[in-house]
Amino acid sequence: MMQKNPKTEEIAEIEKMHELIKTYYLFGQFRWISAQTNRARNGKLYRYIADTHGAFVQPAFYEAFGLTVVEAMTCGLPTFATLHGGPAEIIEHGVSGFHIDPYHPEQAANLMADFFERCKQDPNHWVKISEAGLQRIYEKYTWKIYSERLMTLAGVYGFWKYVSKLERRETRSYLEMFYTLKFCELVKTVPLAIDQAQ
Repeated sequence: MMQKNPKTEEIAEIEKMHELIKTYYLFGQFRWISAQTNRARNGKLYRYIADTHGAFVQPAFYEAFGLTVVEAMTCGLPTFATLHGGPAEIIEHGVSGFHIDPYHPEQAANLMADFFERCKQDPNHWVKISEAGLQRIYEKYTWKIYSERLMTLAGVYGFWKYVSKLERRETRSYLEMFYTLKFCELVKTVPLAIDQAQ
């Protein structure tokens, strides 16, 4: 059985997009942004798109959590994201963003077209979805909420440890994992934040 080359597939999709741009005269109407690794630049891109009343589309077949969805909504972008995985929980369909089914691209395209048509007729519609997305993030996905949940889980872990008489080696392994995954990253950002404040 012959395997598909991911690069060949990607090139074919990009060529298809260019044909659609030409066919429907969409020059300058949207941007296909490749994967970004610079977080500061990501924020600027999201804000620029929001300032021009654009939208963020994340059409993955499946997304485990949806960090890019949270980032886009945090910047006020109306967001269209897969209904398979984390974004289904993050977005309230039609209120704080929109669920799309990547297995039904015509429906997704119609949903996006309807959104922009409605925004054209009522510019306040874009603002309404943008503000609802921000509200959703502030209610469910802030660092404060995350840390409170983490402390709750730590309490559950403490109770579990007490009940199960967990060995010291296992406790140390858990704490080292937590330190490496969370605390080290936070420490790296503190001097930068202090330097910027001065």
